[in-house]
Amino acid sequence: MSTAEDFTQLPLLMWQKVFAKVKKAVVFMDDKSAEALHWSGGAAALLQAGARNVKQFSSFEACGENEPKAVFVVSTLLKGRTVDIIKDIISLSHFQYCVVFTAVPHSVHLFANNVSTEMEGFPVFEQFEEKLCEWMGNMNYTAEVMHSPVVFAPVSQQLIVASPFAHLFPLLPADLESINAKRPEKKRFGTLNDLDGHSLPAELQIEIKSLVSALNTLFEAAGIREDSFAVGPMSRIIAGELANHNQAKNRRKTAPNKASIIFIDRTMDLTGAVGHHGDNLVEKMLTMLDPLPGHVTDVQVDMLELTSVQRTPHSQNTVAPGCLAQTQPSSARLLWESMLTSKHKEALMEVRRHLVEAATKEKLPIKMSMGRVTPDQLCSYVKLFRSSWEALESHCGVLQLGLATAQTLRHPRVARWDSCLAFERLLLQALGDSDFPAVLRQLLPLIKPRGGEDRSSSGSRLGQDECGPDELILLLIYLYTLAEEAKHSADGGEEELAKLERELIGALTLVITQETELSPLLQSLTGCATAEELSTERAHSAVGKMFETLRGLSHMRDRLKQLRSVYTASDGVHQVTDTTFIVLV
Repeated sequence: MSTAEDFTQLPLLMWQKVFAKVKKAVVFMDDKSAEALHWSGGAAALLQAGARNVKQFSSFEACGENEPKAVFVVSTLLKGRTVDIIKDIISLSHFQYCVVFTAVPHSVHLFANNVSTEMEGFPVFEQFEEKLCEWMGNMNYTAEVMHSPVVFAPVSQQLIVASPFAHLFPLLPADLESINAKRPEKKRFGTLNDLDGHSLPAELQIEIKSLVSALNTLFEAAGIREDSFAVGPMSRIIAGELANHNQAKNRRKTAPNKASIIFIDRTMDLTGAVGHHGDNLVEKMLTMLDPLPGHVTDVQVDMLELTSVQRTPHSQNTVAPGCLAQTQPSSARLLWESMLTSKHKEALMEVRRHLVEAATKEKLPIKMSMGRVTPDQLCSYVKLFRSSWEALESHCGVLQLGLATAQTLRHPRVARWDSCLAFERLLLQALGDSDFPAVLRQLLPLIKPRGGEDRSSSGSRLGQDECGPDELILLLIYLYTLAEEAKHSADGGEEELAKLERELIGALTLVITQETELSPLLQSLTGCATAEELSTERAHSAVGKMFETLRGLSHMRDRLKQLRSVYTASDGVHQVTDTTFIVLV
């Protein structure tokens, strides 16, 4: 690959195998596959390739008698629930030709079926083809099953993400305890660094093998022979799996291009992930706006401003949402690239400039204004396009990014973001002067029910700049990730820290149990979908387990000889900062 642009075209190449099979077919896709396609042309790419329709991968979907061909695109093994859904759809339809694409390679299917030896051909896929014919009701009908690693999403020219593996998280001390509990005492591991791939749970091994296979396909398409480097226990296992991958060994013998691949456990530096940095507009968008349903890499943009629909409590679902993804070469794509890499103020100026240029090009009656960029100003520019359908269609990408910017700037959580940013800076300053319990104690005054004591008078439980449970949890993660940067007290401070953690657990439990609605984070933490399901005991248990994880996070860099610190103390001239690992892949 000669340029960054060439490299970001590689995920689209993975889809060509699928596009070649979709002519005159109804395509069924699971959420993870759909999200990867979202950044490579979306459903439009399938329709341009000849697909008749695109449907959700669900047992409640089916096709009519005049739709004899189906293509299934799934990100999972052809086992369990995935097989049940495919069978349900076929049984309710009248297919004569079925094609199934799975992102999981045949070698991993063999592993999942406890077959350890290499086998000729693709017996698992061939057996599944026979099942497809059985479900279609005629063994003479056509069925094909094949692998295509459609897992990569080209977010920009500098960034490719593997969204189907978003849930793949580095190993933590709690994982070590779980693994050791199933092993004889003499064969237990001492630390996370002692773990090897074979000792991991089968489900995790399957995920790692699938990721490694996808990476190998990407490197093969790019003609890369890599030197791999790893920081962290999980990264070391993944890098080792890639080094021993049979197809990777063959690739490295003939690949013309050399590259260094760096794998880094996210737990080595969570400050960059949870910190409220104020210098990037896209970071705020991804935090403030609601995610697209089924997605982890894009958000919903309210498009009502471009219509004449009256805004009501129920109008949110009237107009389909916009998004951030810009997949076609255009001014919108250039704007998106600029927003990703520019500082906050520069990005705002670029958004305004592109909206002004688009309105001027379409000869719309725009009123120029200089100075600070405001959400009302951006919305006024966007509304000009209502009067011209052609103009709206031509500049839809820029309009979506403009609306996303305006909605982020006026979002009610901006005040809380700024409060968290200010508090993080105070905590960073304190880290250089105090021991960890003293720094942690500064969080206690913040952990109180929303709205304070006078909730009834305001009619709302949330002050605009008050930290809710989500923000408090992020601040705790931020602090524990930096725990080893604090001064060490003479007696170690273990007893004081344990007492303080008990106070924090109690206070945070109270805050969570007084929530009237549980955020997605709290639902994940407690295992409860609604506040009514959540008891004090359950909340207390969940918060206690969270603190066990936090303690583990505070020691993740202990065994590193280099890169142990992500903290730069103030020298009287420069401000104290947290330093984020830079990952180049």
